[in-house]
Amino acid sequence: MSLKKYILDLRKRREKVQQGGGEKAIKKQVAMGKMTARERIKALLDQDSFTEYDLFVEHEARDFGMDKKELHGDGVIIGTGTIYGAPVCIFAQDFTVAGGSLGLMHARKITKIMDHALKMRVPLIGINDSGGARIQEGVNSLAGYGEIFYRNTIASGVIPQISVILGPCAGGAVYSPALTDFVFTVDKISKMFITGPNVIKTVLGEEISMEDLGGARVHAEITGNAHFFANSEAECFEQIKKLMTFIPWNNQEKAKAFPPKPPKFKTPVEDIIPADPREPYDVRDIIKAIVDDSDFFEIQELFAANIVIGFGRMNGQTVGFVANQPLVLAGVLDCDSSDKAARFIRFCDAFNIPIITLEDMPGYLPGIDQEHAGVIRHGAKVLYAYSEATVPKITVILRKAYGGGYIAMNSRHLHADFAFAWPTAEIAVMGPEGAANIIFKKEIEEADDPDAMRQLKVKEYKEKFANPYVAAAKGYIDSVIEPSETRQMLLHALEISGSKVDHRPQKKHGIPPF
Repeated sequence: MSLKKYILDLRKRREKVQQGGGEKAIKKQVAMGKMTARERIKALLDQDSFTEYDLFVEHEARDFGMDKKELHGDGVIIGTGTIYGAPVCIFAQDFTVAGGSLGLMHARKITKIMDHALKMRVPLIGINDSGGARIQEGVNSLAGYGEIFYRNTIASGVIPQISVILGPCAGGAVYSPALTDFVFTVDKISKMFITGPNVIKTVLGEEISMEDLGGARVHAEITGNAHFFANSEAECFEQIKKLMTFIPWNNQEKAKAFPPKPPKFKTPVEDIIPADPREPYDVRDIIKAIVDDSDFFEIQELFAANIVIGFGRMNGQTVGFVANQPLVLAGVLDCDSSDKAARFIRFCDAFNIPIITLEDMPGYLPGIDQEHAGVIRHGAKVLYAYSEATVPKITVILRKAYGGGYIAMNSRHLHADFAFAWPTAEIAVMGPEGAANIIFKKEIEEADDPDAMRQLKVKEYKEKFANPYVAAAKGYIDSVIEPSETRQMLLHALEISGSKVDHRPQKKHGIPPF
């Protein structure tokens, strides 16, 4: 056989394997409104940048008729490529091959590219579209999942890990995305759950659709398992690409710097907050008024909306924002918003991204439901995350900063590097009405007109604490600034803390209130 014949044979074999489950299975995939695994990789990565590995891997199962089945690539595609010219590792499960089910060789392909990503210190992107464990392979499938979960954990905080749910992801398979840094979902396509509707109906007698149980919107709005929600796969890939512009490639680097741009938000920052301290406003407008090009990339926008998290740039450098949202629940902290903020803070700290906190909140959400849901434990996660973080940490108190909430939102007492306050800041143990009722209880009860006395005492308390100057007098606030000075003060603080070194006691690891 001449060399040409060898080459032709290779091309023929490649072409056959690259057809995945075959024409019929591909048509079925397209009919479900889904791209094929190869189309997804091509759409996400730079043009012609993908290099595939383990194309000819086959399963080794022999039971239950598996010895007669040929599963091209064993249902998963792995390789490397680039996004905006920077290298990434990627895998994509191929639903056209045995429903993308995970067997031993399938898992070994995934763990191989995971090991490669960790060794080369590049981001890992996993596209999940699988019916779950391959039952015919028994415990080998479970072993495969365990190996994946272990690697997710070891790589955590070292390289960014991104999960893209573009089909079913059920049973044990869901734990891999849950261990990664960011989870992307697409409406009507993504499905995630531990047990499916049929099992729930059998065991509990409850009927629910796959979409209502674990669809993209459910995980983006209710469970918080998803960080991004898109209406199409194409939109999802654009979201991933934009995220990649804000984050570093590993924990030894900083995110790529871009040319600085002034904000283009039209409303001056001082005109965003209403004169009435009880009136809400959108804190995202404050962020857009101070970041470069007014470009703010929000994360988990639909979940726990009483807190806002995301990335922006200051003088071309990536910064993470954590901000109370007065538009929702007055910006209080509760179980979900605490989890959301704490996890984001830890990501920023792991990947050398400075954190800017914008505070306006009356405290933690009161109520029996929150107490019984463990708001103490969840709220402590924020305290832990801020205290543990060693990246530059800067806080601006915009308006309300009451009680434990004041402490938790990166106060000086948690060793914020800089704490600024607007003249509108109110820093106190609690709100004026509640405080007056406690401090002046006897005077109010004994007054001829208790209501008038209460209002008088509320006013007295406001005059004493509804301003930042008491805290500033004790050095808890570094500077009371005009709103129009905010961007410049933040730029200065970021510049001065650019080489920050913050030592911690030597230990294996801390024990956060999970």
